[in-house]
Amino acid sequence: MPPLLGMLVISGCLGALIGLIRQWSEQTNGPTGTDDFGGVRTYTLWALLGCVSAYASREYTPLALPIVIAVLGTHQVFFRPNGQPAGNTRFASFLVTLMVGSLLAWEQRQAAVLMAAATMVIVGVKQPLHDWTRRFTPQDIRGTLQFVAITGVILPLVPDRTFGPYHGFNPYSTWLMVILISGLGFTGYLAIRLLGAGAGILLTSILGGLASSTASTLAFSRRSREEPDMSVHYAFAVVVACTVMLPRVGIAVAVISPALAQRLAPALGLMAVPAIGYGLWWWLGRRRRIEPVAMPVIGNPLSLTTAVKFALLYAAVAYLVKIATTLEWSAGMLPLSFVSGLTDMDAISLSMANSSSEGQIGFDLAAQAIVLGAVANSLMKAGLAISLGSPRLRRHVGAVLLLTAAVGSVACWLIARGARP
Repeated sequence: MPPLLGMLVISGCLGALIGLIRQWSEQTNGPTGTDDFGGVRTYTLWALLGCVSAYASREYTPLALPIVIAVLGTHQVFFRPNGQPAGNTRFASFLVTLMVGSLLAWEQRQAAVLMAAATMVIVGVKQPLHDWTRRFTPQDIRGTLQFVAITGVILPLVPDRTFGPYHGFNPYSTWLMVILISGLGFTGYLAIRLLGAGAGILLTSILGGLASSTASTLAFSRRSREEPDMSVHYAFAVVVACTVMLPRVGIAVAVISPALAQRLAPALGLMAVPAIGYGLWWWLGRRRRIEPVAMPVIGNPLSLTTAVKFALLYAAVAYLVKIATTLEWSAGMLPLSFVSGLTDMDAISLSMANSSSEGQIGFDLAAQAIVLGAVANSLMKAGLAISLGSPRLRRHVGAVLLLTAAVGSVACWLIARGARP
């Protein structure tokens, strides 16, 4: 097959796929005020024109592609059959389709396929995207904009050096940790907004734990009192949400110190075993009688208030860790980790990751501290569930989380003895 013929075949196929998704999207979403929105035939021709004109520009005259773009662009803007200019999305997809054909003529096949696939996705998610954005509240948007603005403006200006006695405070490092943890929480928060209350109980629990396991524990425990018949379902949701905290900590640590994350993984995996066993028992025994569970109410983790609170907590923990390492008081790390874990796992885990990556403390001590923090966090959430939940939820969640804490204590002891749990 001649090279140009192969380029034309691929261009026509990619253009037809883009046009198919465009036509389906317009027909599915209802009338848009014009019947000339462009479909399979139009986009196929655009891709072919882009390929031929780019090939001609390369082989014969450099003006071929610019002339085609100028002529078709002028037609799209000024000479619409119904007297209305083309919409922004349609005009952009027209230009992208031309460039897809051009890239094939320039022998950039992978880039052409990638652009075509991205265009199909963007064109095809019009209605789901609109439905998703309608779920955001003004508070969500305001909190997100605040965080983005402050991060984009202040982070480059924050000094990347230490301050204070023992040089224990680094503003740049502190704010980077805020961005990391807020980003992880925001991932779950976005998924909750996207999926809504229709998500299954397992997915609901995972996303709630990713956004905020403490908030999920509080919400589901309180609901168990209001709906006692759903207590076992809410207990499962609490256990899953609390267990998601373990891989979440592992991911955050791995971003800063992969070596520490590798040392930590067996211990965190062991701590997850009680919850996995409980989850299998629950799922196999009740999968035919699963009731829908509404998403927990969780605040936007990118709000300025949340970011500042975490920054202050992280800075305080990091400062205490720095003092302990400077004074060679390694024994003080473990009590500090336990106390910190009672309120927030992220601050102590990131502090340990930073300290170990800088060589201030050993990996074993850092792993011990993080595991002990996770033990304290499990005990704290068990206390919340026992104090706020219904009797059935107390029994289930209390047993699983207390066993999780016990396993974590054993793992911490094994790390201290130099063994791998």
